[in-house]
Amino acid sequence: MRTTVGIIGAGPAGLFLSHLLHQNGIESVVLERRDRAYCERRQRAGVVEHGVAEALRDTGLGERMDREGFRHDGIELRFDGRGHRIDFPDLTGRHVMIWAQTEIVKDLIARRLADGGRIVFEAEATGIEGIESDRPRIRFASGGAEDVLECDYVVACDGFHGIGRTSLPEEVVRTYDKVYPFAWLGILADVPPSCDELIYARHERGFALHSMRSETVSRLYLQVPADTDPADWSDDRIWSELAARFELRESDWKLGTGPITDKSLTPMRSFVTEPMRHGRLFLAGDAAHIVPPTGAKGLNLAMRDVMLLAEGLRSWYGTGDGAGLDAYSDTALRRVWRAEHFSYWMTSLLHIDPAATPFDKRLQQSYLEHIAACRPAAAQLAENYTGLPAV
Repeated sequence: MRTTVGIIGAGPAGLFLSHLLHQNGIESVVLERRDRAYCERRQRAGVVEHGVAEALRDTGLGERMDREGFRHDGIELRFDGRGHRIDFPDLTGRHVMIWAQTEIVKDLIARRLADGGRIVFEAEATGIEGIESDRPRIRFASGGAEDVLECDYVVACDGFHGIGRTSLPEEVVRTYDKVYPFAWLGILADVPPSCDELIYARHERGFALHSMRSETVSRLYLQVPADTDPADWSDDRIWSELAARFELRESDWKLGTGPITDKSLTPMRSFVTEPMRHGRLFLAGDAAHIVPPTGAKGLNLAMRDVMLLAEGLRSWYGTGDGAGLDAYSDTALRRVWRAEHFSYWMTSLLHIDPAATPFDKRLQQSYLEHIAACRPAAAQLAENYTGLPAV
């Protein structure tokens, strides 16, 4: 099998890259080890930055997002029994969309197949060869047999556990890692959201987040110890703990409850691999970097990576200008590290570290009060959350 760009992974990054390349007349093949049904139902992020939402619209993928998703003009910080709204348009002129990654993947798969794109499901990449040559190859297993995809470039969008990152030569790789001593217990519930915009709550018992997937489905999270087994949390216990952490003084606001349809544990980790390119192999998304979900940056960083890479490939195949490809790693990493810092900052601000002292907790409280009272501090949060236009 032969193509121009071989892409490993049919998540939003790999699929969006294939879509962008197609729009620029560049052929690609996407290899995905899971089946289509799995890709279209796995639950992931739901906040889409302003610039990423614009890119989806500009490339013909925004119609269903705008019809069924939610435009959010702010978030609420809730602490000390009080709520404070961060107004995005007032502070930045931008907004975000609430549109589940699952739905983005559904739209991308449908569009790529309608456009004649090649997505090979149940095809597990087993090796990447020749990345320092002009004819790299991806070995993959499909239908009980081994095959080879030959290409000009390989783009690994295959996540933290994929083969992309481990295919870089050990002598050129640098990694940076932080593991947090807590996790998120996440639930999906068949209950209308109890809020119009996301609530980020800091409570002495831990962090909580209220989000949504639709007008009838809510997505909520609780900070829990890293070794938590979701099966140990009954539905009643989850709702009781969420109500306690979201409680508002001097308010009649109530948390709606309903049937919980899914429970999962999300570890909290920061991770970066440098460089994001070696020879003809490029890394994008979770293959190169992971952020804790507090800052809502994982999906958006992955999409920004491939937008940058698609532009570099367009220039190379269009005019022979390889400057964009040569600068890809350095340019992408500038945004990655800003997002890493913002995600770390939001996580440190809103979670209760098991080792935190009373001094540490009082500093958290003080900074939250500063954001509520100081427009430049609120603007800094809003600018990072809605997505920095350029880094």
